[in-house]
Amino acid sequence: MPRVLVIATTTGYQTRAFGEAAEELGVDLVFATDRCHQLDNPWRDDAVPVRFHDEPRSVAAIEEMAGDAPVDGVLAVGDRPAVLAALAAVALGVPGHPPGGVRVCGNKLDTRRRLQAAGLSCPQFRTLRVGTNPEAFPADIVFPCVVKPLTLSGSRGVIRANSPTELRAAVSRVCRLLARGEVRQRRDPSDAQLLVETFIPGREYALEGVMENGALHILALFDKPDPLDGPFFEETIYVTPSAEPDATRDRIVGAVTESARALGLHHGPVHAECRVNERGVFVLEIAARPIGGLCARALSFRGRGDRVVSLEELLLRHALGEPVRGYRLLPGASAVMMIPIPRAGIYRRMEGGSIASGISGIVDLVVTAKPDQHLEPLPEGASYLGFIFARTEDPADAVRALRQAHETLNVVIDASIPVV
Repeated sequence: MPRVLVIATTTGYQTRAFGEAAEELGVDLVFATDRCHQLDNPWRDDAVPVRFHDEPRSVAAIEEMAGDAPVDGVLAVGDRPAVLAALAAVALGVPGHPPGGVRVCGNKLDTRRRLQAAGLSCPQFRTLRVGTNPEAFPADIVFPCVVKPLTLSGSRGVIRANSPTELRAAVSRVCRLLARGEVRQRRDPSDAQLLVETFIPGREYALEGVMENGALHILALFDKPDPLDGPFFEETIYVTPSAEPDATRDRIVGAVTESARALGLHHGPVHAECRVNERGVFVLEIAARPIGGLCARALSFRGRGDRVVSLEELLLRHALGEPVRGYRLLPGASAVMMIPIPRAGIYRRMEGGSIASGISGIVDLVVTAKPDQHLEPLPEGASYLGFIFARTEDPADAVRALRQAHETLNVVIDASIPVV
């Protein structure tokens, strides 16, 4: 039985989906996660315990595991696991993205520098040291600008500032986020800096693809119908296929292809975010891993023998050396809404789910928030309430179905009790 290693965090949504796909495909799946290494199999998943900040020891643990049963492919779920997956692929002698390229992708400053050096469209940018006196901020910063942590993902800590006063407030807020214990646990030296870059106006898009020996194969191009203009950048709806004309789609694909090569990616999943305006296509970031959360459920493909497969199964096949060029998205439109958190507090329940699920075009509603869970919206938060999925003939109808379903939901959130 072929064996694939999946490196993930213990909180990742996608691990179960990969497990289901592996069972369907007849693949032996082994996980490496940042679980407690002092307890014996606490999650009952037989995962290899790793620490993303301790790469040598983590790779050694993976090599020890593979010594007993060789691994035929490696996949990553999430940005930090992607670096370890690249290192593990080298150690195990299986195909993957080069570790250097994956590191660049996981750091917004390194990404900007690499794209700029390649002559690709890029916003003006500069860095600020955490703790810099606001009076010492550079006087030539162009407004509006966007403040970003270098390595947090999912728009966490990303804030637009339209003036020097707003810039000072944004920097202070991001610094407080980086000072939190759960962020400091990552032990990432990049958290000592912030990126400040000019705001890029325009429509935003996401591209899902797979690189095969340096060639980018496009799996899906998503429109993001909601404007993402700040002050925070919470994503809500993704819909595919894109409703843009062929010329715009071709420009996006071309820009992402050039950027992926410039960043040093070669073989494995790619998820890219970009903005398009009259000046061109600006690739905001490229991740060396698949789309996050449960959003992958919006993608289904028809492969050989007319069989329908999930994104997870397609990626498992790719990790095992099977070409993916024979797979195509199912016809029609598919869309997903990441249900935003309306306010901070203690989650109690979601009302109206049965009504939402009955709306024409809605195919699934998944609530991932747990009762009594403390919720926090962006820019500090790192999760969603759940996901709504729609499938219709036309992309606009899928978006309308999601909006209608969302309007029927009533989220009951109690105010947090302050700790004194």
